Amino acid sequence: MSSNNSQSGEKFKSKIGGQALIEGIMMLGPSKGAMACRLPNGTIDLETWDENNGKNAPVYRKIPIVRGCVSFVTSMAKGYKYMMKSADKQLTEEEKAENESGASAAKDSEKTGSGMEIFMYIGLLIGVVIAVGLFVFLPKILVGLIPNIAEHRIIRSVLEGIVKIAIFVLYMALVGLMNDIKRQYMYHGAEHKTIACHEAELPLTVENVRKQTRFHKRCGTSFIFLVLLVSIFVMCFVPFTVTWQRIVASLILLPLIVGISYEFIRLAGNHDNAFTRILSAPGLAMQRLTTREPDDSMIEIAIAALTPCIPEDKEEDKW
Repeated sequence: MSSNNSQSGEKFKSKIGGQALIEGIMMLGPSKGAMACRLPNGTIDLETWDENNGKNAPVYRKIPIVRGCVSFVTSMAKGYKYMMKSADKQLTEEEKAENESGASAAKDSEKTGSGMEIFMYIGLLIGVVIAVGLFVFLPKILVGLIPNIAEHRIIRSVLEGIVKIAIFVLYMALVGLMNDIKRQYMYHGAEHKTIACHEAELPLTVENVRKQTRFHKRCGTSFIFLVLLVSIFVMCFVPFTVTWQRIVASLILLPLIVGISYEFIRLAGNHDNAFTRILSAPGLAMQRLTTREPDDSMIEIAIAALTPCIPEDKEEDKW
């Protein structure tokens, strides 16, 4: 294939990113988003919608630091929304019939829909609270129990970071033992391999995708790991020594930490040198836990989700 990227020896880097769902994958491109799911009857269900991540994206999505915070919040909300939708698609006809009969018994179907939406966001809020408890409160409380640790601010920050990373790695390893999560990790691998095939500028076939790597520099796992590492560095400059003060400071500084981490992952995605390889190494190592080799049926789902997201103008797709 002849292209400018091929001639210059530079690998094409796509803007398209994705997320593994329940028996499915969501992809987000510059102008289109798509969700493909394997239904219980074996067929592929595909949904598409408009996105605005290209040249005409809002200005705030182009401001360093700010764009990272916005992207993190919107991605989390959108990911949760389509995760719930993918779970709903796994219901059998009998289960759907039961749900429909229950819905028809409600006085107002519109109110029922609003109630479900509220329930969805309550679930998201609970997830955020649990994450804050595990990665903000717990490490600082545990490290705060060490005698005289308040006198050593930098050591304390490093120890808090080590505890965060240990919790993260342990959590990912433990949930990966569950059969449903194993399959989700396999879909995660299919997502990465399909994007890698697209970036290699090869036709999106099962055979071509199967040969690609399941590790990707711009993965959400790598991003979370970077957030943990950046938080160690930032907290070294926080002068507070009392545990509750450090907790408050962590919450206030979280948008800055997320924004810096996003810029680092953009840097790692755009360049290949000694610094970016070191920067990417921990996240890529973590992907050995959060991705698995997919089967061909999962690759088919990834191809179905990615294809509608590829814009006609290749310039729109450049990372």
